[in-house]
Amino acid sequence: QVQLVESGGGVVQGGGSLRLSCAASGRTASTYDWGWFRQAPGKERELVARIMASGGIADYPSSVKGRFTISRDNAKNTVYLQMNSLKPEDTAVYYCSARRGGINYWGKGTQVTVSS
Repeated sequence: QVQLVESGGGVVQGGGSLRLSCAASGRTASTYDWGWFRQAPGKERELVARIMASGGIADYPSSVKGRFTISRDNAKNTVYLQMNSLKPEDTAVYYCSARRGGINYWGKGTQVTVSS
């Protein structure tokens, strides 16, 4: 089992940037598929970025493509989400997930609020 802790959320003005971090317990980063999801009030949770155990990165959804970048530091056992040119519609709770063997693990989330 892996435990995930997100950090880096906060309040930012539109057009600003934030970098989210997801720290995982144990030496796990390179053996899991990782994802960043977000959930806004009244909306379903949506995937915004995914990086595979192999290091391959899935296509970003159009809502964040060109603005968000996922990366991984195996030495630090941490996955990042760099978010640039933030928009008010990016406001949500952002969750980190790790997946292996059909099992998904989740962090508790970090709030991102983008003001207009």
